Amino acid sequence: MDRDIVAFNRRAWDKVADAGDRLYRAVTSAQIEKARSGEWRIRVTPTKPVPHDWLLPIDGHKVLLLAGGGGQQSPILAALGALVTVFDLSEHQLNRDAEIASREGFQVRTVAGDMADLSMFADGQFDLVLNPCSVCYVPDVIPVWQEVHRVLAPGGTFVTGFINPLYYIFDAQKMDRDEFEVRHRIPYRDSDLGDEEIEVLGEDRPREFGHSLEDLIGGQLRAGLHMVDFFEDGWGGSDELSKHIYTFIATRTRKPVAT
Repeated sequence: MDRDIVAFNRRAWDKVADAGDRLYRAVTSAQIEKARSGEWRIRVTPTKPVPHDWLLPIDGHKVLLLAGGGGQQSPILAALGALVTVFDLSEHQLNRDAEIASREGFQVRTVAGDMADLSMFADGQFDLVLNPCSVCYVPDVIPVWQEVHRVLAPGGTFVTGFINPLYYIFDAQKMDRDEFEVRHRIPYRDSDLGDEEIEVLGEDRPREFGHSLEDLIGGQLRAGLHMVDFFEDGWGGSDELSKHIYTFIATRTRKPVAT
């Protein structure tokens, strides 16, 4: 990934972690206790939980939580018996996972780095890779899919959520006022916006990229993953666009067993 983008987004996510944003709030002890009793929800998109059968079995399996720091998913996975490695760009996000693991008595490994480079992990190391919506923060998603395929064990599962690129075609300022004027092409880059639009979105907001469906879905298939299932989701709440079309997609793919 472009080093300037990596550095900027690392600082931006550190600030998100320090602020305790409502969308990235860590799970509670009560939620962890429910997970131990079999009542649990994990999301890779804003509102819909991932179906349990997409992730099971978990107990005793090696799970890579890719770009998933912040304490939302790792405590649930650990409570279900997974051997969890959390990988994230932001050390501050990872600190939240480590703090919860220490408090709850879990063994969770945290690793900081760029999700397009998983070279610190061996081939076939993980049974499950879980990627909460985050590839919108990388300029090129193809290396991410290639690395996921490499670190997955044969027969392993990959679950990811990503933003429907349709979301990025509209004028950012007008969309804030629930006005939908088509302006941008896909692929999209925040860096193509003017200073005024960046100010509206937030100068400290992590920089985003809108990838084509060909790269988001076709890229997984070309990396060697086989599609098993998918679902769609929206922002929920008062988001006007989500009332008309789902703005997120979650996919479940599998690395085939060699024959």
